[in-house]
Amino acid sequence: MYEFEHHKPGSVADAVSALKGADDGKLLAGGQTMIPTLKQRLASPSDLIDLSGVGELKGITVSGNTVTIGAMTKHAEVASSADVKSAIPALAELADNIGDAQVRNMGTIGGSVANNDPAADYPSACLALGATIHTSQREISADDFFTGLFETALAEDEIITKISFPVPSKAAYEKFPNPASRYALVGVFVAQTGGGARVAVTGAGQDGVFRVPEMESALSGNFSADAVSGIKVAEDDLNADIHASAAYRAHLITVMAKRAVAKAG
Repeated sequence: MYEFEHHKPGSVADAVSALKGADDGKLLAGGQTMIPTLKQRLASPSDLIDLSGVGELKGITVSGNTVTIGAMTKHAEVASSADVKSAIPALAELADNIGDAQVRNMGTIGGSVANNDPAADYPSACLALGATIHTSQREISADDFFTGLFETALAEDEIITKISFPVPSKAAYEKFPNPASRYALVGVFVAQTGGGARVAVTGAGQDGVFRVPEMESALSGNFSADAVSGIKVAEDDLNADIHASAAYRAHLITVMAKRAVAKAG
């Protein structure tokens, strides 16, 4: 690691202040991406702002038809939450299948969403459920939040504080995981919401998570696996690597979508 100043604020306001006062400050949430990056000397921030002591960023609440999860809530806590299991079981199941036990007990939902890894699971849930990302400055709809590969709408001095998920009438997530990392080669989250069906894909897009309008239109008229079985996503903008070709990922999107719809239905 390179040398850096370590800060452990006790409030969001203090964290924002530390971030603004740093030459090149970075936030530390669960550390599942940041710590390996620092160890490999792929980043050299001047300051590291550790959010583990900010209690207001933790916890899960359900109010009406909305589940709100604090940014520093760990994957294992989302997976085991009776409230999440009752309101949005697909979200609890998604969290329960992130990485391994060590990752789930350290990684946080806010860190995952802010990092926007193209193969991460949570971005697909945010996009499919029409979530709202709350920050230290504003509220951002999921449709406007994810802007590209490892890129989001967050400003440099902006911190995610919580994420609100509207409760859908139906939802499910299916992924084809890399057997080693458990990251999604392709993951598809489907939801039947008040505004119609929504389908979000992770692990496949060159620009990260994306929606599939053709599948959404088909499911809005007929929420069944048959409705999406004949819909193919074009290979042009899909990832191709040592794990899977673009053609294989395109095939997996349809397969995972069918499985998710069948599970949700």
